[in-house]
Amino acid sequence: MFALWFVLVQAALAAEPRNVLVLYSNNRLVPGNVAVDRGLRAALASTADRPVQFFSEFLDRPEFSGAAYEETMTSYLRDKYAARPPDAIVAVNDDAVEFLARNRDRLFRSVPIVHASVSQSFLRGLPPLPGDIVGVPMEYDFAGTLALALRLHPGVTRIVVVTGASTRDQGWEARLRREVPPLAGNRQVEFLAEASTADVLHRLGELGDDAVVFTPGYFQDRDGRIFNPRDAAGMMAVASKAPVYGPFDTFLGTGVVGGMMPSFEAMGRQAGTIVDRLFRGDAPASLQLPAIMPTALQVDWRQVRRWRIDNDAIPADAIVHFREPTFWEEYRHLAILAAAIFLLQAMLIASLLLERRRRRSAEQAVQAQRTALAHASRLAVAGELTASIAHEINQPLGAIQTSADAADMILQAGGDRREDLLRIVTRIRRDNLRASDVIRRLRALLAKHEPERVPFDLNDAVGEVGTLLHAEAARRRITLDIVSATAPTWVAGDRTQVQQVLLNLALNAMDAVADLPEDRRTIRVVVVRDVGDAVITVRDRGHGIAPDDLPRLFDSFFSTKKHGMGLGLSIARTIVEAHGGTIRASHNAEGGAEFQVRLPAVDPQAVPAVSA
Repeated sequence: MFALWFVLVQAALAAEPRNVLVLYSNNRLVPGNVAVDRGLRAALASTADRPVQFFSEFLDRPEFSGAAYEETMTSYLRDKYAARPPDAIVAVNDDAVEFLARNRDRLFRSVPIVHASVSQSFLRGLPPLPGDIVGVPMEYDFAGTLALALRLHPGVTRIVVVTGASTRDQGWEARLRREVPPLAGNRQVEFLAEASTADVLHRLGELGDDAVVFTPGYFQDRDGRIFNPRDAAGMMAVASKAPVYGPFDTFLGTGVVGGMMPSFEAMGRQAGTIVDRLFRGDAPASLQLPAIMPTALQVDWRQVRRWRIDNDAIPADAIVHFREPTFWEEYRHLAILAAAIFLLQAMLIASLLLERRRRRSAEQAVQAQRTALAHASRLAVAGELTASIAHEINQPLGAIQTSADAADMILQAGGDRREDLLRIVTRIRRDNLRASDVIRRLRALLAKHEPERVPFDLNDAVGEVGTLLHAEAARRRITLDIVSATAPTWVAGDRTQVQQVLLNLALNAMDAVADLPEDRRTIRVVVVRDVGDAVITVRDRGHGIAPDDLPRLFDSFFSTKKHGMGLGLSIARTIVEAHGGTIRASHNAEGGAEFQVRLPAVDPQAVPAVSA
């Protein structure tokens, strides 16, 4: 039971946030306070083991001061945080740490205090602090900033130092009067101290390129107007006809050239790290903190260009703000990526061109082989039709011989039979043309030529095939019925190859019905126009096609014939697809097989004749 209670208590403590009170010396709008707050919150948010709740309070120096005000602030803080006491206090700037050290016993006696943005010289002037008031001091490098200004502007003869009228401003003035003269050498030094803002801006506007301005800004001018140092420095930088330098990194972006500057945000991060270590149980004496916050040379690149400062005079370790990056600096990764992509694309394009060349060579080789194979197929068809072709030729040759014999008998008999001889000569001429036509069609079928793409009438092409096949059909006692389309049906392609397809389909149909009774030995070839296609249908009444064979019917080397090579239908499909068409096989309603070839119909005037 006790163990469970202990676990619950530990869980409740782990979930309860720690309270951090941050006390700033001046008001909340001072840019240094904003930067310290940003660094402090970032450090504790990323390292604290429990949630941290921040409470911020401001002494509002130099606007408010004195014993009565300090008593009021002490009572206010004690009463406000009585119910929610802080677990740690962060004192930002000199006045805040001095106020807490002086009033600690009346506020939060045992609460550890971490100081930030407190100058080392100020801490040396205080009585020794208790061991649980810790932090890393800093120091504004006035001398280093002025030395930088003189190095970047070696030709100047005047140094103008501007400070204000508040107690803090007067402290800065006293320090500058000690540090500037030794650095000035033989240059003239002018102090604009406790002047009105109008006078300061007027005097700076009269300067020339022989001067350089140094200022820590100011909190108050002679007229009692209150400023934060950043705003005061910004007004001076805008009005001045000489370059302005300052010791605070919050001045960057206002028109100030730069200086040797500690980072206020880094001070906040350092304080947050110390608070976190205290929360984790480290004793203040064991922290081994750095002796002082580092400073860095920081410049505004826009002001470097404005005042024509030599780039080589800027140290290599300087932090340059607002610098416009070069193309390579801004787009280096993109440029490398683009170059890599371009190189890869070039390699890809080269490989694709090479592959295209290889593919074209392969396609040409395949086309040549396909053409040779198609030609060989036509020769095989011609061999199959040899008997019918011989019969087709012998018929007109026999008729010519008969006519010649009749003419010879008439001539030997004598007499005037001119009209009979003219009729015989006409028959001889007609039969000779008939034989020549058979030979012409045969030569066109057997000729080896490159495929071409020309428009032709499908009715005529099918009719020529019918002429070649009628004798073979008669020899096999098969009825061949060819039905042409009612109007010219134009397609584009190689006439001979399309005829070869029809010959293969018709001869396959003849083989399919060869062993059937005569009443079933019929083949019907129909040409029709169907929307945008020209369709050839070859239908027989044979045994049909086995269902298992249909998917493989157009595969190379597949045949349903006992002695077939299995190339005829494969070649037919290749030819049809090369013409942009399709070929399919199915069962017809009357029994047998039906092959349908679809080719795109064309306008003969719109298709130029080209080699395929």
